[in-house]
Amino acid sequence: MGVEVVVEGLTKRFGSQTVWSDVSLTLPAGEISVMLGPSGTGKSVFLKTLIGLLKPDAGHVWIEGVDIAKCSRQDLYEIRKLFGVLFQDGAMFGSMNLYDNVAFPLREHTRKSESEIRQIVLERMELVGLTGAENKLPGEISGGMRKRAGLARALVLDPEILLIDEPDSGLDPVRTTYINQLFIDLNAQIDATFLIVTHDINTARTVPDNIGLLYHRHLAMFGPREMLLTSKEPVVAQFLNAQRVGPIGMSEEKDADQLASEEGIAMPPLPPLPLQIEPSSGIPRRGQRESGAWCRENGVVPPAGSFPERAYAMSLH
Repeated sequence: MGVEVVVEGLTKRFGSQTVWSDVSLTLPAGEISVMLGPSGTGKSVFLKTLIGLLKPDAGHVWIEGVDIAKCSRQDLYEIRKLFGVLFQDGAMFGSMNLYDNVAFPLREHTRKSESEIRQIVLERMELVGLTGAENKLPGEISGGMRKRAGLARALVLDPEILLIDEPDSGLDPVRTTYINQLFIDLNAQIDATFLIVTHDINTARTVPDNIGLLYHRHLAMFGPREMLLTSKEPVVAQFLNAQRVGPIGMSEEKDADQLASEEGIAMPPLPPLPLQIEPSSGIPRRGQRESGAWCRENGVVPPAGSFPERAYAMSLH
């Protein structure tokens, strides 16, 4: 079962450069959250700070009563056992076959026998669709297969928190669709707390229970998926709908002249909200909400075509 991650006032700098400051949010236990942001806004830095690979300059990260920003090395070592991490490129050992790559954490951190390790490794490889590829080297397989192998390795220690860094980078739209469904099915099965860093807007609109957006050295917004997808806050609306009009430019923030040139140009209307991907099993996940539930609870009328409008209107009464 996943655990809650509470971030309070987190600030990270490299020298005189502030990456982001005063970031506060809560990753709900067992739910899928996505972190978005223009390139260079420190999304990967945020993941590394959550797991203690980087120390923040201020703030706290609370996990099961332990502040990993301030705790001892021994406490950090124990807390890290709750995590599984999928890095951007899979981070496979090139000289090891996939079986040994996936088995590595079990051999390094447990006292399990080789027969126990074999059972776990084969189960996880089957889970990510890599049965039969155990003896292949990372250089012999596609980028998508390396990502799935990295995911299998992240799962072998039964993590309660899964951090996933740009799983869609280098993947075509079809493979991205498959891996998105895999995340939903995994969350339904293992009930871990997921945080996915991505640039893929379709992933952000259809996979998570919660969305966050880092922009201009701060957290612009974090909350339930429907809250951000219906937001008219310029940065959020521009990014989540991949629009040119808005405060984000080629160099992150548009200058005054660029913004002035857009005066009088209305931002395009928000598109319909897509349905969230459901588990293949048909059994709802813990964090899954009924489509339109957040909108109804908060009196927000979603863009036309988002849900069966008649059913939505009736539910308001």
